[in-house]
Amino acid sequence: MIKNQMSRRNFLATTGAIAGTALFNPLSDMKVAAMETRTQIGKKLRVALVGTGSRGTSMWGRDIQKNYSDYLEFVGLCDKNEGRVETGKRIIGASCPTYTDFEKMMRDTKPDVLIVTTMDSTHHEFIIRGMEMGADIITEKPMTTDEKKIQMILDAEKRTGKTCRVTFNYRYSPHRAKIWELLRAGEIGKITSVDFHWYLDTSHGADYFRRWHRLVECSGSLWVHKASHHFDLLNWWIDSDPESVYALGSLDHYGKNEEMRAENCRTCPYTEKCKFYYDITRNKNYMDLYVANEEYDGYLRDGCVFKNDVNIFDKMAATIKYKNGVQVAYSLTTYSPYEGYRIAFNGTKGRLDAWIQESRRTSDANYDEIVLFRNFNKREYIQIPFGNSGHGGGDALLKDQIFLPNVADPFQQCANVRDGALACLVGIAARNSIATNQPVRIADLTSIVPMEKKQYKRIL
Repeated sequence: MIKNQMSRRNFLATTGAIAGTALFNPLSDMKVAAMETRTQIGKKLRVALVGTGSRGTSMWGRDIQKNYSDYLEFVGLCDKNEGRVETGKRIIGASCPTYTDFEKMMRDTKPDVLIVTTMDSTHHEFIIRGMEMGADIITEKPMTTDEKKIQMILDAEKRTGKTCRVTFNYRYSPHRAKIWELLRAGEIGKITSVDFHWYLDTSHGADYFRRWHRLVECSGSLWVHKASHHFDLLNWWIDSDPESVYALGSLDHYGKNEEMRAENCRTCPYTEKCKFYYDITRNKNYMDLYVANEEYDGYLRDGCVFKNDVNIFDKMAATIKYKNGVQVAYSLTTYSPYEGYRIAFNGTKGRLDAWIQESRRTSDANYDEIVLFRNFNKREYIQIPFGNSGHGGGDALLKDQIFLPNVADPFQQCANVRDGALACLVGIAARNSIATNQPVRIADLTSIVPMEKKQYKRIL
């Protein structure tokens, strides 16, 4: 039995031994030199944030203000909700100005980097305008929600010479990085097919249906908002581009499928009967950030999961063909009794299996396990200790690589605009496939031409 001790400290010690570069270090000598000079003279990176919801104020606000203030400073915060942006400023602990006018913030503060954490369907607006106004971009996944917006972002990056990084934190989980390492080492030979099944539980999964994510026009559906995480992992693990997608999907559990419903949980007459009742008053942060600021935009953070306007799927399956011939069977279920996933890679020399429960763990083990089967040999169990930050330990490692100088990228985890686009395009193709009942070719959606083998280009 082999144990892989990949703590955050060990990970950084290993990667730090390989020559790396600082934040936003594109592939030009001029920008490399500029970033090295910034580090040497102690000049802080000027950062602006648009979108002060829970993700923006926590992961990309308070956390980086607390842990990376030696390297960066917030120069502006922006949100369309004037109450929420002021609350966000207090949560983050920043001393910068706040704005409801995005372009005024960009003109006034002239940030080096813009972090985009707004509603998914608006990401492209801020990514494109941010690059046009002189900033490099860090954007939450998904990069955007449809193929036209993707093409606009690709064109803007080329036109402006700026860079867009997509924060796929799942790549940075030690468990998933170990899978990448085993596959690259050829432990199961050439990959031929993958079975990948993701389960959202009745807490986390349901939460997407009480928020704006329930509307395809806002989130692109869970094919894009949630599954782009999973498709990015597949693209990264398989080391090839998706070529075609055929998909099925339906709404079987939430939305119209229950007669008990209300506008939101606080006004619901069925609180004693509904197992999905959510008491937002127990979450002080949400009360301050959302409930206290409903007067400005009417957004209800505790919306009913059975509202009639739910128009996304809650059950999905797809067959994905990759340019290198790998076939993937993928599914997503949003009302499982546990949260996690099962994945298996089939290869010419063996098989790699993992079953991960991310919530409601049933044992006292403090590790995730990978099972490696080599043809004609005994199985091997590889144990990966739990990470000490969100998303399987990936959050802290991602932010360290972005904001700390001289952190290398031996696992090719840095995701650029092309990576962000392809992760979205699988979900967009799946959505289009369901609408047409036909397979959809990735090459037909944007100017991106799928490659048999990825050409890695780090943008840091």
